[in-house]
Amino acid sequence: MSSRKKNVAAAKNRERPCDTTLRVTEADAVGKLLMRMYRAMRAHFGHRNWWPANSPFEVCVGAVLTQNTAWRNVALAIKKLKDASALDPFKIYELAHDELAALIRPAGYFNVKATRLRHFVEHLVLRHNGDLGKLFEAPLEALRQELLAINGIGKETADSIILYAASKPIFVVDAYTRRILGRHGLVDDKADYDTVQALFHGRIPSDVALYNDFHAQFVAVGHSYCKRVPLCDSCPLGPFRDSGPANTHTGSSSKR
Repeated sequence: MSSRKKNVAAAKNRERPCDTTLRVTEADAVGKLLMRMYRAMRAHFGHRNWWPANSPFEVCVGAVLTQNTAWRNVALAIKKLKDASALDPFKIYELAHDELAALIRPAGYFNVKATRLRHFVEHLVLRHNGDLGKLFEAPLEALRQELLAINGIGKETADSIILYAASKPIFVVDAYTRRILGRHGLVDDKADYDTVQALFHGRIPSDVALYNDFHAQFVAVGHSYCKRVPLCDSCPLGPFRDSGPANTHTGSSSKR
């Protein structure tokens, strides 16, 4: 399949509303609880149509820029790249550091993020001739390790690229995910990224559209309700406050 056709297929998969009747893969009370929570969030917010981007490369750029900032700032930075006709791996590769930093300034930490974005683009251009389709041909585990080997790409960024740009099934964990699960007694305060991720892997269906929208629903709940001072009474997850076993977590790290 050509890279163009793969990108079109990936975009369609991201837009596909996930089937909320998917069967939980284990007879697992935690998995069933997670799916009930998901359905409650989706009934409240509707399908989130996340990640907001016009191409897989735009998703990758957004995944790098969204570290430690609000999405509205990332959107401004991406708009500046588009206005400069620079939202392209070869164009970014050719930009001087100061030029790139100026364009992505709205995203904050612009010097650091310019370096991280350049590292990603250099890898894409020099190893894959700027072709995301070639990068994404790798199996999920190999792709993840390749992304994590790029300076400045951490687990959340790599997994966002894998799920939202490459359309491969891996659950993305962010601060909202940890906060919500912690408040519902599904993970403890010391749970690391892999432990939180493993709560989903093997307990709910390994489905790209489901993982995509589930994570997006958590972002919506975290942004609107599960704040530092929570608004539990009006939150769609309010009815689940006492549902989670206090110390229910996997206790083992995912190898993904």
